[in-house]
Amino acid sequence: MSLLLKNRDYVADGNGGVAVVQDGEALLNEALFRLTAQRGSFSFLPDLGSRMGELRREKPSAWEVLARQFAVEALDGLEDVTVTGAAVRQERDALMVSVELLWRGEALLVTAQLEE
Repeated sequence: MSLLLKNRDYVADGNGGVAVVQDGEALLNEALFRLTAQRGSFSFLPDLGSRMGELRREKPSAWEVLARQFAVEALDGLEDVTVTGAAVRQERDALMVSVELLWRGEALLVTAQLEE
């Protein structure tokens, strides 16, 4: 169980508290946090986060290979999670990175929006 994040903020549960998620939803929530947090931005946890922000410095033809590599790094340590693929598309000033996961035999998809 974890707290639900949306647009980098906690989501209210309508009862004065914060919404919680469980199981696969909790995993997706944690994966989204790790994919959008800049790697190295937490001094006490230097390996937390991803290097997805570096995609913009690379040629678009290399984005998907790098996105998969960065996702593997960012999600390392999550129990029973395997990154099986990644796709990147540009929408205006943002990059949309979709990461395919396999978790306990279940295929999951998490999409992160990376702002410029």
